[in-house]
Parts: sequence; structure tokens; C-alpha cells
Amino acid sequence: MVRPVSFTINGEPVRVTTDEDRMLLWVLRYDLGLTGTKFGCGEGLCGACSVIVGTEAVRSCSTKVKDIEGKQVLTIEGLSQDGHLHPLQGAFLERHAFQCGYCTSGMIVNAYALLLKKPRPTREEVVKAMDDNLCRCGSHTRILEAIDAAAAAMSGGVR
Repeated sequence: MVRPVSFTINGEPVRVTTDEDRMLLWVLRYDLGLTGTKFGCGEGLCGACSVIVGTEAVRSCSTKVKDIEGKQVLTIEGLSQDGHLHPLQGAFLERHAFQCGYCTSGMIVNAYALLLKKPRPTREEVVKAMDDNLCRCGSHTRILEAIDAAAAAMSGGVR
């Protein structure tokens, strides 16, 4: 059923009129022009489409827009503030934690959700949290290093 759906995206209230069963990914990309969130597998398995709803990382390719009614959504575009990269984004750049970059926004967003809950995760906790985000380029070691570095920077310490 086509109807208005209201939610907050990257701190800004929005209202879209669309099929309520449409996947959030398509609303983000085509209705709101937020193309940082990528289509990967379309089945919620790879993590390329990850966004934050509230404080949880969700797969936008399998989240219906009606399910985010009235909620806060954060995409990769919403992490940087006032022209400055978020520490996670900076750490991914500094550590070359990507090759093709396709999975990167989902990786960063998923890591952000982890750090919201656990500001200083152990390596094992990082590995477990990132296990369902796929990188076909094999940048996993650098991704883990970037998350460790960002956690340290965000908590004011050195790891």
C-alpha cells in the first residue's frame, strides 16, 4: 500500500510517500539520493547495505520502509560532521582498509554500531561483530586494524 512514511535520516526528518513494503535501501538510494549505502546480495547476507536504525545495524535491503516509521536512521553519509570524517572513516583511509570500496560503507556502519555498544571491544568481539560483513577483496586484516584504531581514537587512548 502506498502511503507516507516519516522517519529521521542522518538527523533530518523526512517523509516519503511510497509502497510501505518497499525496501529501505531503495528509498535511501532513489528517493533520498543517499548512494553510499550499496546493494550487494539483496538478501541481507553480505552487509554492503548496512545502516543504523536506532543503535542497531540493519540490512536495508531486507528492511521494509514501514518498519522504520518514526525511527532514527543513520547512513554512511551521516557519520561525517561539518566536513570532517568520523574517526572510523579516517581510520579506514589511513589503514587502506579497502580495495574496491564496495563493502566499505557497510563495514564502517556495522563497526559504528559495535562501538556504540562497546567502545573498547576486544579483537575477538570485533571479529564476531564483523563476521557477517563480506569483503571479497580480502582486506579483513586492515579492516580489523582500522576498527581497533578508531576505537582507541574515539575513547582517547592508544590501543
